[in-house]
Amino acid sequence: MSFTAIPAVFMRGGTSKALMLHRRDVPADVAAWEPLFLSAMGSPDPFGRQLDGMGGGVSSVSKICVVARSRRDDADVDYTFVQVVVREARIDLSGNCGNMLSAVGPFAIDEGLVSAPDGPVTIRIFNTNTKKVVHAAFAVAGGRAVYRGDLAIPGVAGTAAPIRLDFVNPGGATTGRLLPIGTVRERLAVAGLGHFDVSMVDAANACVFVKATALGLTGTELPAAIEAVPGLLDRLGRIRRAASVAMGIARDDAHAATIVHVPFVGLVAPPQDAGTLSGERVTAAAVDLTARVISNGVPHQALPLTATLCLAVAARLPGSVVAEVARETADTLRVGMPSGVLTADADVVQDGDGFRTTRGSFFRTARPLMRGVVYA
Repeated sequence: MSFTAIPAVFMRGGTSKALMLHRRDVPADVAAWEPLFLSAMGSPDPFGRQLDGMGGGVSSVSKICVVARSRRDDADVDYTFVQVVVREARIDLSGNCGNMLSAVGPFAIDEGLVSAPDGPVTIRIFNTNTKKVVHAAFAVAGGRAVYRGDLAIPGVAGTAAPIRLDFVNPGGATTGRLLPIGTVRERLAVAGLGHFDVSMVDAANACVFVKATALGLTGTELPAAIEAVPGLLDRLGRIRRAASVAMGIARDDAHAATIVHVPFVGLVAPPQDAGTLSGERVTAAAVDLTARVISNGVPHQALPLTATLCLAVAARLPGSVVAEVARETADTLRVGMPSGVLTADADVVQDGDGFRTTRGSFFRTARPLMRGVVYA
């Protein structure tokens, strides 16, 4: 059988990489995407390397973005995020990817989906996974996105042009509610493990936050150290599945096991001195919170952007496990993570209907890596 050639651009967005595809170039029926996308990325791979495809063996580089001109009045382009599972024959469309969002606006300009005059532009992106709108602001010159610049982001070598992402009303992206169970803190029953104090928050993507100390950790461990603790990833997986059911994402534990993208599991701890993957040191004075995130069953090398936004929101919720360990600040939250320090800004207000979040913002960078066809 011959391969299907699909026009594609391979791009970095934030600390992720993905195939960027036009909606017009993939099957109209989303159910037909799975075999094509698995083949393109090299999944399933029991060796965990995806050598027979474009994937890189970890969740942050096993991604696909499908983009089209939008018919909505409040958006310029529609963006569907696809997480391709590395070791299993599955794709997951349950959540958004904030890092790859930074590539969507520039891709839309470069590919002619949206036209804009030279200078600063704002592209309105509708994420079909979460039904939320995000505004991407960046520069255009000569009819194309500007990629070279002076902004450095943790986890990415070198500098590039800044891309500002503004999440509009990000609460309830996965479940429809900022607080899916109605409270900022809960004693979560986890089969075989007992009960854990957690905060289940849904902003940009659903997350369950638990103190690192509850798992016998300091919170400063690097990804390899987390993976090396016997049975730890299994325990974190059980917490994730229990939270998925409690938040209404999954029907039961078995169903939760099939939804790998959300909720993220966030391990939180107070500001601390910690090492980074580059060998540098981050001091406690330079951060307001220490965090590690489990994404698709493995420790993230940095932090998922959407999980960072959710952390910033949770830190503004009095009584949450995040607020309990975070340094109180009215300004941007500085999060110490494996690749350095990531900043996030979120507005949370309380009214008669409870808490709601109106905005969350980040700066990211992106660039195209190659353009051609991918064989699937």
